[in-house]
Amino acid sequence: MARLRHIAIATKDPEKTAAFYQKVFGLQFIKRVPTSPRGGGVFLTDGHINFAFLNFPTDEAADMEGGVSYEGLHHLGFHVEDIDAAAHVLEDTDAERLGEAAGSGHNFYFELKYRGPNRVIFDVSSKGWDLAPPQQPTPQAENPAGASRSADK
Repeated sequence: MARLRHIAIATKDPEKTAAFYQKVFGLQFIKRVPTSPRGGGVFLTDGHINFAFLNFPTDEAADMEGGVSYEGLHHLGFHVEDIDAAAHVLEDTDAERLGEAAGSGHNFYFELKYRGPNRVIFDVSSKGWDLAPPQQPTPQAENPAGASRSADK
């Protein structure tokens, strides 16, 4: 069964929008993605869902007409066990395939992107999305070279 693991919100100010969700809901920072031809933004997590706050520079990057000015829920992402099986099922529907294939260099997580009923955009991935914040360095890793540690004594 596919699992919802990603929610993307289009915004003109990813930093400000992400800060709101961090403050209100305690979401944790994953990473910032610099602006590129496909857009940029901030990624957060609640430990189960990856949240992307994205600024799309063009309608093409947003995969929607009027996308450059649109703000709000942009797309969902589903994690599947078998990407080929999911693609086969999707090809037998009237879902519209969007974007390029995996490995095209512009996709951060997803392998396939579609527009389904009611023009809802969704990503499909067998790789999944980051669901945990980056690991913090241990105190030992931060210790300057040559400094003594209690474990060394």
